[in-house]
Amino acid sequence: MKQGFVETRNYTKFMEGMTALEARGSVECRLVVVDGLPGLGKTTILHRWAAMEDCIYLRAKTEWSAYWMMSELLIGLGVSDAEIPRGHEKRFRACIAALSERLARAQTARQQFAIVIDEADHVSGKSALVDTIRDFTDLTEVPFVLVGMGRIRDNLTKHPQTASRISRYIRFEPAGIDDVQVFLDRKCAIPVAPDLASFVAQATRGFNREILEAIVSIERFGQRNAPAGPEGLTLREMAGEHLINDRKSGQAIMVPGR
Repeated sequence: MKQGFVETRNYTKFMEGMTALEARGSVECRLVVVDGLPGLGKTTILHRWAAMEDCIYLRAKTEWSAYWMMSELLIGLGVSDAEIPRGHEKRFRACIAALSERLARAQTARQQFAIVIDEADHVSGKSALVDTIRDFTDLTEVPFVLVGMGRIRDNLTKHPQTASRISRYIRFEPAGIDDVQVFLDRKCAIPVAPDLASFVAQATRGFNREILEAIVSIERFGQRNAPAGPEGLTLREMAGEHLINDRKSGQAIMVPGR
């Protein structure tokens, strides 16, 4: 499989949302919620964006408390274990100071700075965590990007003071045929004809994980059986071959004859 990042519609939607965040008039609207089903590329996109922008990427844990979250946040901000203060109030103040200092550096360099919290469903159902994040955004103006699945929206509506500060909801959707074609062009080492690409879109239901799994199957077959025509490997040429396993049933999905 070829190396490289695929800029899908979900990626474009996320980037547009972050650009819009910078244009917001109210400094209180510093929260972005990214949600969608598993396998749509949320973690890949957000982790990559955080690394490129020198932002902080955290993964929420099932048993996260506000105290534990603040410890991981301080480590992400460059504070050593030995320097992390004990006691909730001292740790909170240390987070405020570190966030403010990091934001000032980013503004001087004309860069965007934010905290990304993945698996944020673990956060959205806990009042103490939600309130702590709201306090951080209010007191420092540092944006927080909460990444989760469908229930994160419902959970946050139970916290109206926090929900009112959400600048934008960004929902990741399954890839359409255009996105699937981009995946195949950028990642697959074997050229793929339109009819096979269309079946990949249908079989994978637009989930990134399954698209990548399909690419592995196509490459494995194509390395043994080179495409006959200039368009690439066709549906007929790969007929009867295993493409992916269905994510719901676990059953193998085979390439049809046409």
